[in-house]
Amino acid sequence: MWLKLFFLLLYFVVLFVLSRIFEAVVWYETGVFATQLVDPVTLSYKKLKTILESRGLGHSGLPGGKDVSELVEKSGELTQGELYSAMKKEKEQTEAGDVETTLFNGEAHFYELVEDTKDGIWLVQVIAQNREAPLSKSSWGKMVRKVSQFGIRTGTFNCSSDHRSCIKRGWQHSTLVMSAPQTSASKGKVMLKEYDGRRIDTEHIFRWITSHVAHRIKTLRRSDQLMEEWRFDSARPVKMFLFARLPQPPAFFSSLSVKFTGRIDFIFVDICRWSNFSSLSDIGVTRSPAYILKMPEGTYRYGNSFGEFLSLAAMDVFLRSVQPEVNDLFVLSLLLINLLAWMDLFITQGATVKRFVVLIRTLGTYNSILLVSWLPVLALLQLPYLDSLYGYSLKLLRYADTTTLASLVRADWIFYSSHPALFLSTYLAHGLLVDYFEKKRRCGSRSQEDSSTNLEWLASLWDWYASYLLHPITSFQQVPSDLSDWEEDPSFLFERLAFPDLWLRPLVNMDYIKALPTWRLSVEPPSPPAGPCSDSSEGPPPSCGVSASLSSADRKSEDGGGVPGRELCDWSEWPPSVLPCSECVVCLENFENGELLMGLPCGHAFHQHCIVVWLAAGRHCCPVCRWPSYKKKTAATPPMD
Repeated sequence: MWLKLFFLLLYFVVLFVLSRIFEAVVWYETGVFATQLVDPVTLSYKKLKTILESRGLGHSGLPGGKDVSELVEKSGELTQGELYSAMKKEKEQTEAGDVETTLFNGEAHFYELVEDTKDGIWLVQVIAQNREAPLSKSSWGKMVRKVSQFGIRTGTFNCSSDHRSCIKRGWQHSTLVMSAPQTSASKGKVMLKEYDGRRIDTEHIFRWITSHVAHRIKTLRRSDQLMEEWRFDSARPVKMFLFARLPQPPAFFSSLSVKFTGRIDFIFVDICRWSNFSSLSDIGVTRSPAYILKMPEGTYRYGNSFGEFLSLAAMDVFLRSVQPEVNDLFVLSLLLINLLAWMDLFITQGATVKRFVVLIRTLGTYNSILLVSWLPVLALLQLPYLDSLYGYSLKLLRYADTTTLASLVRADWIFYSSHPALFLSTYLAHGLLVDYFEKKRRCGSRSQEDSSTNLEWLASLWDWYASYLLHPITSFQQVPSDLSDWEEDPSFLFERLAFPDLWLRPLVNMDYIKALPTWRLSVEPPSPPAGPCSDSSEGPPPSCGVSASLSSADRKSEDGGGVPGRELCDWSEWPPSVLPCSECVVCLENFENGELLMGLPCGHAFHQHCIVVWLAAGRHCCPVCRWPSYKKKTAATPPMD
């Protein structure tokens, strides 16, 4: 577990360093950084139009490029990073073609997705029965691509599938319907608005959408209103202000106000006819446009750090990090725990099938533990006594997320999320390096299971399952009777809890075999009769098997076999926890000089190759006393003969 966590943290460090290398390469080739400002006057009309569309500002009524560049300046400063992101997104949308849209099959489907959704905006094309759609297929596709970049979901409701519902709602003609939360309260009432414009084109429809969404944002036009809203309010501690000379806020700003309903208040300060500019200086606003985040800890000017572009995706990541909700933390923990589990694919050594079986088991175990762990967390968050603790946690999080390091991490998150192929390729390359170093590290102590082929490992897996399906009582006996094993290896308990199938299925890590005591038997010449180390009445050490007799060992000794009986009087070479014996009960052969022996925690010894084959087949117990081979013997527990 700790090894996988170390490799995952190392991977994040590699991603961070790789991003800095990319920035250095771009600076070396172009001489500019992503945070460097761009003068809109130097850009072409096409690029200016792309910037305005990415910010959600209408430009159809502007006559020339000068007016377009002025509108870009009024909406906010333009950086190289934002210009690159906007051009890249436009290229991707052009190459992608049609964007998927929802097709509603009836009243219940429409209510579930549109009216019951309290934190989203929908644009629905209603096609009346025996009528044509209000927009052509190409125009509707263009409309979908235009609004989807602002988080607006789209769908089509054909009245032929539910004519009664259309009559009840008054949809006698083909039209367009928009839904958005009516108030700024969380889970508030949803408003359905039907398009009543005369011109059916994408630009006018988009302007109609943005104007209605902008009405949800509180607009301030006087200094006394600003001073009233600027005061601290415990009910609304976090507020996002936009100071600009615009007729209405950009579409990305209005869409974010819907996504963060109940968490952050969005306020638009129109300073076109502002008379008292000293009030702006008093609160620290020295220039416009300005995006100011007002928090109990102070103010933060958005747009001055890495990755803080004037786009929906960039500001969404910033606000989620500053004021997250429980679902955001759950999704982040789910991503991290699955990345951690996939490390098992590269850390596990041996056959390919074995790697994927271990990976599936780890994915199931980790995700089960994650889901079970979140249940008490959600229950604790409902307690009113923990409100202060929750508030202090958010305060610390806001302090951390307004640092330069946090802005770099957010910029990397945006970069890698927009380049998923690069993220997956770097993860695969990191995993292959982990696999290589693990092979080197285990080269000296490579077990038989690590070097097995796919067929051999599948055969041993089948034997493992067959043994415990046919002998469930044996598997039940191998369950630890106390908590000592779980204290040493908590993952054993987690795996059992993740799959509570009456505790009949053994989940034992084979790595414990490497830690078992192993030594090579050395037989000394027999001592002279004058000085025997043991009394003549004592025979050779007994066999490890309860069924073996002393007479067989005596006969073997008389025949000249190398039985370590009377020849060995000093058993100092044997581990102190292993009982001296002369025979392996697995193969029923006596120990010979120079053979490699292995002992189990219960104190019985066997041939090393015999007991490894026994344990690798899934029988994790002593062949003599049935003591679990993975469980240590305490001092108070006598050896079992």
